[in-house]
Amino acid sequence: MPFWDMLARLGAALVFGGLIGLERQSTRRPAGLRTHILVCVGSSLMMVVSIGMYEAFRSTTVDPGRIAAQVVSGIGFLGAGTILREGATVRGLTTAASLWVVSGVGLACGAGFFAGASVATLLVLVALVVLGRAERTYLAGKDLHLLALRMSDEPGMIGRIGSLLGANGVDIRNITMHEIDNKQIEVELQVRLGPKLSPQRLVDELFTIPGVHSVDHSE
Repeated sequence: MPFWDMLARLGAALVFGGLIGLERQSTRRPAGLRTHILVCVGSSLMMVVSIGMYEAFRSTTVDPGRIAAQVVSGIGFLGAGTILREGATVRGLTTAASLWVVSGVGLACGAGFFAGASVATLLVLVALVVLGRAERTYLAGKDLHLLALRMSDEPGMIGRIGSLLGANGVDIRNITMHEIDNKQIEVELQVRLGPKLSPQRLVDELFTIPGVHSVDHSE
């Protein structure tokens, strides 16, 4: 395979994987820009190697798809890691699915199917961005609220917050945590409030917990 042809295939995989990874990175998913680029470029390289081996040993019984086929099964281990990191949530499953699709895009780039890879990338971005917003707007329900808390990173903080929410009849639908530094963490909570509890009252209640530095509310 000519050098410039190989470079074009790997470069296309970098661009397509980066576009999908950038969307995942912007929403703070466990697998972001670099992970999606590595998966896409790696898958493309496996396909290029498969094609190269077939061209080099054309007279033997070399299967050009054998190496590339292992990408499909091997990517499952990486996807499972994103689900475990997120816990039993749909967000982790969506990221795992995006990694699986990115591996397919990389294989398409490695095979030189640039049209198929570009169309697949566009469809994935539509599913993640456009349909994701529609899902949050119309399917998640108007009664769901998002709380972003910055608090001290010390033992018992999550338990105190959970106890307060439980005492106020708040239903926690999803929770994610991000480390800001060695002393602070950010916790995002997707909650459903009780009929008699206003968002402002809940925010005021959360501020009464020692160690909570800020609380942002959005619907």
